[in-house]
Amino acid sequence: MDAERSSAAVGGQRSEVRLQMSEIRKQGLAALAEQQLKESARIARINSAKDLTVYKAAYELAMKIFELSKRFPTEEKFALTSQIRRSSRSVCLNLREAWAKRRYEAHFVSKLTDSDGENSETDSSLDFARDCEYISTDEHRALTSKCAEIGRMLSGMMKKSSSFVSHD
Repeated sequence: MDAERSSAAVGGQRSEVRLQMSEIRKQGLAALAEQQLKESARIARINSAKDLTVYKAAYELAMKIFELSKRFPTEEKFALTSQIRRSSRSVCLNLREAWAKRRYEAHFVSKLTDSDGENSETDSSLDFARDCEYISTDEHRALTSKCAEIGRMLSGMMKKSSSFVSHD
């Protein structure tokens, strides 16, 4: 009887050890998978300013503004219509310049600052468009909310500019 109990206890311990080893392997594989995911994210670099989330958001905003500004009156053609289109597009254009100059952190931040300024100008032009009743309050709210989001992203890039600087 004692031999049977002892054999059963050893068998139970072996089962427990096998379960523990299986769990360790699973955890090890999960940790390895997480490590590989982090490494592939580090390797997957942004190749162009067009890959930046802020660029995509700014481009989308500029296109929405272009479509909405088609409704502006003809007397605004060389004033607000032209200005809001130029400033909204300049956000993207300055981002492209910033990306091209990212070898030099000061130049990079300078162009991001220009982009942020153009974004603020677009926001102000949207206020005029609302107050002149060229766009609705809801359109204004949606567009200025997008401007604020873009501004936050640009600010974040300026604060962490060293992580974007190219060392090629």
